[in-house]
Amino acid sequence: MKQINNQSELLEAINGVGLVFVLKHSITCPISQAAYGEYEKFSNEHPEQNCYFLTVQDARSVSEYIAEHYHIKHESPQVIIFNNGDVNWHASHWKITNSALNSVLKENA
Repeated sequence: MKQINNQSELLEAINGVGLVFVLKHSITCPISQAAYGEYEKFSNEHPEQNCYFLTVQDARSVSEYIAEHYHIKHESPQVIIFNNGDVNWHASHWKITNSALNSVLKENA
């Protein structure tokens, strides 16, 4: 997993070809900690996938940019999957599971 710290890193990551997974993570939320664990497990099982994360406390402007530009209500934790630069899928809180991420990957293979 690679960390996104600013908007240019986000745009560089998501404007590539194929699927890009982005987790918006809060370091103060226990639900976010659980989601991070699920996301990390998925990332470790699929090292070929483009998996990124941002910490909302450190990259709030990036989180706000995603919400405004892609018209997705800000939540944390939240996973957004981009496909060729467009939002393909998103989920938040307890819906972020290794199983759910694997299902999306399989559907888009």
